[in-house]
Amino acid sequence: MNKPDDNPLPDVRLDEYGFFADPQEWTHQRAERYARALGMGELTPAHWAVLEHVREHWLTHQAIQPAKLICRAVELEDDCVWRLFGGPLEMWKVAGLPYPGLEAYTYMENEEPAG
Repeated sequence: MNKPDDNPLPDVRLDEYGFFADPQEWTHQRAERYARALGMGELTPAHWAVLEHVREHWLTHQAIQPAKLICRAVELEDDCVWRLFGGPLEMWKVAGLPYPGLEAYTYMENEEPAG
């Protein structure tokens, strides 16, 4: 992700994994563009509810919630993160948050949809 032509948001500093280097650079417009670049299409009110919750929680607590708890907090089905974003890592990227650290990254990468 270091090469400029690999960056789907050339006006944003992304790290080598595609996460925002500075979460303050996030805007709704950039989230829309990133979602399209990741193949999600247009963001719906359900997407926005998840994104706003995740951003607020992380910016307030510097902590990551399990996907199932995120879905429940915004009153959606337990698998909403997978249904809406394809998984927790994609949700995190569209939410404009920074690399979560190796342990959290590994957890999100291996988390299974609630069934």
